[in-house]
Order: sequence, then C-alpha cells, then structure tokens
Amino acid sequence: MKHLLFSLLLLFATVSVSHAQKFGHVNFGNLLSEMPEVKASETELEAFNQQLIKQGEKMVEDLKAAVAKAEANSLNTTPKELEQIKQRLQQDQAAIQQFEREMVVKIEQKRQELLGPIIKKAREAIDAVAKENGYQMVFDSSLFNSLLFTEDSSDMMALVKAKLGI
Repeated sequence: MKHLLFSLLLLFATVSVSHAQKFGHVNFGNLLSEMPEVKASETELEAFNQQLIKQGEKMVEDLKAAVAKAEANSLNTTPKELEQIKQRLQQDQAAIQQFEREMVVKIEQKRQELLGPIIKKAREAIDAVAKENGYQMVFDSSLFNSLLFTEDSSDMMALVKAKLGI
C-alpha cells in the first residue's frame, strides 16, 4: 500500500512539474530576415564586396598590362632584366592571390561587424519575451527542422516581432 501511494505521489509530482513548464519556439532565420536593419546591412555588405572586387579586378588588369608590356619588350631586354621582370610579375600574381584570401576574411569580418549587433538585439528581444511570458525554454525552429513535435510549445514570433517593433 505504501508503494502504491508513493508511486501515485511520484506520478502526480511528475505530471505537475511537466505541466508547469512552458516551451516556445521562434524561427530565428525568419525573424532576422524581417528586421529592417538586416536589409540595410546586406546592402552595405554588398557595396563593400563590390568595392573589394573592383580592387581585385584592377590588380588583375595591372598584371595583364605588365605581362603585355614585358612580352612586347622581350626582344630588347637582357636575360637578367627578363628574370627580374618575371620575378616581379610572379610577386604581383602572389599579391593578387593573397588579396583574394584576405578578401574572404574581410567580408566575413564586415558581416560580423554589421550583423553582430542585430543578432544581439534579436536575442535580447527573445530573452525579454521569454522572461515576460514565463517560458523556461525557447527553441530555434530554423535549425535543421529541430522541432519534430511541438504540442506543448508556443510560437513566440509575433511577441518578439512586437518587442522589436516590426
């Protein structure tokens, strides 16, 4: 009898605790895409990207012009001068390759610079909404379909968008 009473008490406590928890979900990717700051950041990032591409294209054009000039003057230059020109052209080509690698890093840094504060703002809004509405956990429904079953969770998107003024 004691075991039955204890089992019922344990079952009641488990059910009470599980019903007391409140879960929510937000599609973070969709939230970010609806924030006007993201659109402005994407425009600025694209302009930065185009600026870097133009720099790279100018470097390539300068290299092509130097190669053409070297080829045109190749009959009038000494072997020693040709070797120096060849080394300089190889250095220019290496500089272009280095610029391409740096370009990827610069674009990623610029993306973090522009989007970092926006992501922080969105996370803070989610945290605030979760605290205001008593949520214990909030899931990101944009990650790999991580929500397979959501019977006891609430979509907080409207609340978070209202908090952000969207």
